[in-house]
Amino acid sequence: MTISLNSSADALQRATPAFPALEGRHPCFSTTSEGHAAAARLHLPVSPGCNIDCSFCKRDFNRSDQRPGVATRLLSPEDAEAVVERALELCPSLAVVGIAGPGDPLATDHALDTFARIRARWPRLTLCLSTNGLMLPSRIEEIAAVGIETLTVTVNAVDPEIQATITPKIAWQRRRLDGRAAAERLIGNQLEGIALAAALGLTIKVNTVLIPTVNEDHIGDVAAEVAAAGARMINIIPLIPQHRFANLPAPSLMRRYVARAEAERHLRVFHDCQRCRADACGVPGLSDYTAALYGDDLLAEPTFSHG
Repeated sequence: MTISLNSSADALQRATPAFPALEGRHPCFSTTSEGHAAAARLHLPVSPGCNIDCSFCKRDFNRSDQRPGVATRLLSPEDAEAVVERALELCPSLAVVGIAGPGDPLATDHALDTFARIRARWPRLTLCLSTNGLMLPSRIEEIAAVGIETLTVTVNAVDPEIQATITPKIAWQRRRLDGRAAAERLIGNQLEGIALAAALGLTIKVNTVLIPTVNEDHIGDVAAEVAAAGARMINIIPLIPQHRFANLPAPSLMRRYVARAEAERHLRVFHDCQRCRADACGVPGLSDYTAALYGDDLLAEPTFSHG
């Protein structure tokens, strides 16, 4: 494949908003540089447990790591209200409140309870949910009812053999599924959930972790399937080598470019991801109020639940 790194068509697409109603209101759904920098977002780390076990995911409580799955502390829904109030004082451009961890927001009730509280007190704020999608079909009505406008679903494969390597086990209906059975259930629920969310009018972005030797040649297939289901944007996230994938290299710049080019045949591609923490506050890549928001309030918890 021959790909030009200076594609005028690519530059034109990036200059055109993907979602005009969200441009400048939501940095993770804004596709122009001006829109991305116009508004701040707050992530609330209220979700304690997860229902899948991904080979690249290493969750932790600390102040230093700049990556998903990490937070300064775990918040209760009640605590989260006070954090939003403080964040609005610190960051006047705050427009979005999202929940993306440190566990999966749909594995427990904490996230939806928190969103309901925020909607009642600050109805102008955009609510954003990020999930692995396992519980999406069964909870989509609750998601819509609480007023969530934007949804991100992490879909790393649509081939069960590949997915089984990435996520070898899940917790489903109070039992453990392994290997291909786990992969088929997860992929099926993800695609069904995206379709249901699209039918209810949510704006859907898919996150896909680009994993060398595992799914690097599969990104176009993922993009095609999620686009057919109703997703409207995809974000290709380079692997951070850790956990069971600690021995794999991070994808090269060219490998990332090729993957994004394959995805762009089917969906708009988001290019400004900063791989945010689960407690991030500010404009991604431009400002960070997390330390000011939490100060020295570090709550160390040694384990997470996988269901």
